[in-house]
Amino acid sequence: MAEFKEGESSTSTFAPTYDPKPSLRYASAVGLQAAGVGAFVSAVQNALGQHSKGASGFLTRTGGTIGFFAAMGATFALTESVVANTREKDDALNGVAGGCAAGFLAGIRARSLPMAIASCAVLGAAVGTFDYGGKNIAGDAESKEEKRKRFFKNPPPSPFTTASATESSE
Repeated sequence: MAEFKEGESSTSTFAPTYDPKPSLRYASAVGLQAAGVGAFVSAVQNALGQHSKGASGFLTRTGGTIGFFAAMGATFALTESVVANTREKDDALNGVAGGCAAGFLAGIRARSLPMAIASCAVLGAAVGTFDYGGKNIAGDAESKEEKRKRFFKNPPPSPFTTASATESSE
């Protein structure tokens, strides 16, 4: 076995440290982003529906969509961060719990307990799979800098710059 020096811990060199997530800040930020998506969906619903409310139907007629999307986003984020802070791990199970809570909320809006349980299972499995796969839809772990270097080609060296460089060195 390896010997440790005084003041050195065996877990500090091998186990990564967990940084706690600020739950309320994360939940409010995701809730606001989800409300923006809900506003877009509400606007589309209002535009496609036949009614006499005009543009105000965006808030009065289909405005509940905005609140529902905000509630689902905030529920997901709060549950995910609370579970992560409790377990002190950042892995796919946190996303499963958050997805399950958001899916359960969607089923409760439909006023059906079987729908809530099924939505919990489906959304939890979807988010858990996404998190387990590396939180990347594209599937590769290539950095932005590597993608940029691969996308932009290096220009061929100009014959004029190389000739002038060799003449000046002689």
